[in-house]
Amino acid sequence: MRWSSHCRSIAEPRRDRQSEADVSRLRGAAVLAGFAGLTVPLLPVQAALLRLSPRLARRFPHWYHRRVARLLGLRLEIAGAVRRDCPVLLVANHSSWLDIVVLSALAPVSFVAKREVGSWPGVRTLAHLQRTVFVDRERRTAVGETANEIIDRLAAGDAIVLFAEGTSSDGNRVLPFRTSLFAAAKPPARVAGGVPGAVVQTVSIVYKRLHGVPLTRAERPLTGWYGDMDLPPHAWELLKAGPVDVSITVGEPVPLDDFADRKALARHSENEVRANVLRLLRGLPPGIAVEPVQPSEPPPPPRKRRADAERGGRMV
Repeated sequence: MRWSSHCRSIAEPRRDRQSEADVSRLRGAAVLAGFAGLTVPLLPVQAALLRLSPRLARRFPHWYHRRVARLLGLRLEIAGAVRRDCPVLLVANHSSWLDIVVLSALAPVSFVAKREVGSWPGVRTLAHLQRTVFVDRERRTAVGETANEIIDRLAAGDAIVLFAEGTSSDGNRVLPFRTSLFAAAKPPARVAGGVPGAVVQTVSIVYKRLHGVPLTRAERPLTGWYGDMDLPPHAWELLKAGPVDVSITVGEPVPLDDFADRKALARHSENEVRANVLRLLRGLPPGIAVEPVQPSEPPPPPRKRRADAERGGRMV
């Protein structure tokens, strides 16, 4: 009898864990099915809008991503707002593929992305439909081509997102901003004449809670996608996990003409993003003085993820 009771006491926690795993898998499958059911019918709609109505093609992804954010269980806590009445360059920190959904749910935006993203099956379709600007980091001449496209987009009134770290972090810190990435947005003697009224705003994003429980430094890689992480298994674990609270701080708009060059623009953006991310991590309200640690070394050249090289022929 005692042995039977002992076996039951061991088996019950195992059954509980198995039950929790089954519920998590069921949630992940339901979210994935909901995403496919929402996305697939709307792909031809956005493709048609790109040809027939550029204005609606800018706004439709915003409507779509607000519903994707709700489907994924992303609960957005937003301080500040993106300007809607002028061209905007949004400079953001980057820690996860979720940043795309979060920023697209925040405002109608397009992104500046590395060339490799344009070759990822599945992802490339969504990126092209959202009018992503692709930059080839391997070719110096490509910066000028990208600059022209960004200037044209800003002149048309678009909001363009730049992930200035050049890669994604673990979410616990802000990596040094790469001033070379700002060359496309602040080329010499072009912005003032080409995009009157354009402003820059920073966006700081921190994934703070899972199921309402604060994420620790060790747990934040659940949301962070960085280094050599593969996207499909990371996305699947996150889909199973449950609702995530996301804190976002949008900086005040500053005219692009106020910056002498790309280095001044990068310095302002990095300082503001770094301070706001620190406030969000510490749970401090906007405006409270903080002293973020400044990196002493210049950022190393961006390295390709192993997954980038291996993903070329695989579905994402």
